[in-house]
Amino acid sequence: MADPPVRHWLDEIVIDEVSLAPASPEQEHERNVAITDLLKDNVFEPQGGAGGPYKLRIGLLESRLDLGIAGPALEARHLLSLTPFRRIVRDYMEICRSYNEALRQASPSQIEAIDMGRRGLHNDGAAMLRDRLEGKVKTDVATARRLFTLICALHWRG
Repeated sequence: MADPPVRHWLDEIVIDEVSLAPASPEQEHERNVAITDLLKDNVFEPQGGAGGPYKLRIGLLESRLDLGIAGPALEARHLLSLTPFRRIVRDYMEICRSYNEALRQASPSQIEAIDMGRRGLHNDGAAMLRDRLEGKVKTDVATARRLFTLICALHWRG
């Protein structure tokens, strides 16, 4: 009988509270949903990992994304430049503000158009994150989308 496939997943996410920007209720809700969804279903395979579960600590260190990963027989830390993310995060946060305003006063077709743009930027941010993590951590698209949401939640200094 064959051994079951090795499963790589996150079972704990800790966000460095010092790194968090003050959040609106909508942003706080989106952050909490991303964490809940991530913990419910994710694919997270750090290079050199023998199998999960893994704990991810996410924060900022001198304008770099600081990812601390711990798991069975694995301790890793990756620092990623945030420079490539600046434009897409700024645009994503702006369209999220527009979307939340539209929910209060726009027509359904206007809301749908803004939401399509928001989802497109979210997908672009997730793809960029997967590219930046190449050779460090493998994720699926849904996991990368939720991680991108958490990156957007962090405080951007400087």
